[in-house]
Amino acid sequence: MIEKRPPGLIAIVVYKGFVALLLTATSIVLLLALKKHDTLVGFSESYILEGKREVIEWLLEKIINIKPQTLKFSGIATAIYAVVTAIEAIGLWYEKTWAKILVIGLVGISIPPEIYELIKGITIFKFLVFMVNIAVLWYLIKHFYKH
Repeated sequence: MIEKRPPGLIAIVVYKGFVALLLTATSIVLLLALKKHDTLVGFSESYILEGKREVIEWLLEKIINIKPQTLKFSGIATAIYAVVTAIEAIGLWYEKTWAKILVIGLVGISIPPEIYELIKGITIFKFLVFMVNIAVLWYLIKHFYKH
């Protein structure tokens, strides 16, 4: 007979899966920006964007002002974090103890920097991420020995 997974665990797996997909997309964008850095610089200087699409212009300005080495490092680091997050989600899905320990450790390590970021300036997004991570940490610690 197949055991039903707890709803809290399913929610954490879905959250971790979403984060892994988001990190993967971010990594791809960073590495593509690195590959096409010169093209982006030329495009940002073209007359096509003049006075139009402020969001695109702002984003391009941010990307072209990042050093290529920083883009490369950020892209690779984000890809590694995406893989670790996907491994966490898979391990939690199969209710592996090592996955719970990994998530507790990584989420626990992220809490102090998140608090620091909230002190520097609170936004809805920062607050939501902080609250979700606190909920994940609380749930996993509370249910660590149960399943």
